[in-house]
Amino acid sequence: MTVAEELPETPETDEPIKQRKNGLYPGVSDELAENMKTGWADTELHDLRPIAQAAETAARRAKLSARFPGERLVVPAGNLKVRSNDTDYPFRASVEYAYLTGNQTEDGVLVLEPRGEGHEATLYLLPRSDRENGEFWLSGQGELWVGRRHSLTESEKLYGIPVADVRELADALREATGPVRVVRGHDAGIEEALTDKVTAERDEELRVFLSEARLVKDDFEIGELQKAVDSTVRGFEDVVKVLDKAEATSERYIEGTFFLRARVEGNDVGYGTIAAAGPHACTLHWVRNDGPVRSGDLLLLDAGVETHTYYTADVTRTLPVDGRFSELQKKIYDAVYEAQEAGIAAVKPGAKFRDFHDAAQRVLTEKLVEWGLVEGPVERVLELGLQRRWTLHGTGHMLGMDVHDCAAARTEAYVDGTLEPGMVLTVEPGLYFQADDLTVPQEYRGIGVRIEDDILVTEDGNRNLSAALPRRSDEVESWMAQLKG
Repeated sequence: MTVAEELPETPETDEPIKQRKNGLYPGVSDELAENMKTGWADTELHDLRPIAQAAETAARRAKLSARFPGERLVVPAGNLKVRSNDTDYPFRASVEYAYLTGNQTEDGVLVLEPRGEGHEATLYLLPRSDRENGEFWLSGQGELWVGRRHSLTESEKLYGIPVADVRELADALREATGPVRVVRGHDAGIEEALTDKVTAERDEELRVFLSEARLVKDDFEIGELQKAVDSTVRGFEDVVKVLDKAEATSERYIEGTFFLRARVEGNDVGYGTIAAAGPHACTLHWVRNDGPVRSGDLLLLDAGVETHTYYTADVTRTLPVDGRFSELQKKIYDAVYEAQEAGIAAVKPGAKFRDFHDAAQRVLTEKLVEWGLVEGPVERVLELGLQRRWTLHGTGHMLGMDVHDCAAARTEAYVDGTLEPGMVLTVEPGLYFQADDLTVPQEYRGIGVRIEDDILVTEDGNRNLSAALPRRSDEVESWMAQLKG
């Protein structure tokens, strides 16, 4: 028996498969290497059907093709990112790539090659890990370590696109001629292969187009967003049922409880859960979630389940930990509820995107003036933006595969644009009285309230996708009492 001096080479690098420096096995014997090549059953899947959104992804690619005729378009999924040493973050494909393909695997690249009046799409993916050279059991990304990948033939059936080996793509792109655009920021190797063929300006045009393409959701997307919201509602119910355990531990119990629902029913949480109790509610993106949960305080829970297709909900409720609002808490909460009602009423086709924000801000400003916290008149306060000391943020944003979806869209198409049926946005006014704010009475300090719902623009107005969660203060109290038994 002989012992190999080095481990087998991988076909994409022609270098030995990298092993841990301090691994317990220094090499692989020739006999073991041969043994591992044989005796494995054929596991090719033959009865696969296209993914649910295959028709939608094809239509999206057709729109992209029409926008950039005669140009090669390159859209990478991205690569694994190291968390620490030899452990990686969970992979999430780039939104642009997932939107156009439905595929979610690392290192994938969609290429649209100009052909005649349109384009021919090819999906470049990693094939199944190689059994001949031992990759499948020796590489840290081999199938026996991280799970089986689909074969290229299987992927063609799933995604309805011709599929090729991505390990050959970079060299092919280096030799390519003609105009090229690439979605940047996801795959350094692909960008390097195109470095002398692309410009930042042209690539940004591609990114902007794909962002604006998502402004209006198709029926599949709306269905996925409703699924995300429905799971989120159940996650909020889970939290209310265990508030006593959160009081005995910390905000982490709330975060963990919601995360369980997200992982059981979806892919993940769509963003870091904000489980902000007491004065932490005044920190807009409080994600440390390591503070105490006390009876008599409010809990601001901002959380969303992300579906297996990457669509996320984004919902906020502010709840009295002991189930009952104090008189001052209720006054502040009801003001935010009234502002949200005004904002939701302003969401309709033909309205300006800004209208719901303006409507909600006006109500909050009227309350601040009425309470004597800022000197009126209301128009003066709004003109100078003085209410922002306590309202802080915008009243909403587009929602979809990103929690802040369509972020690269042109301002005139988004913030200064007009609402259309199929758009989905959040309406989330808030009032936040910081614990150290000496301009308000002491009893206000440390109280933060936000109410957020996910709103679909319809042909005749809007539909609240998250209406199953109570919003009015008395309904919140009744709901919590019911859940607590």
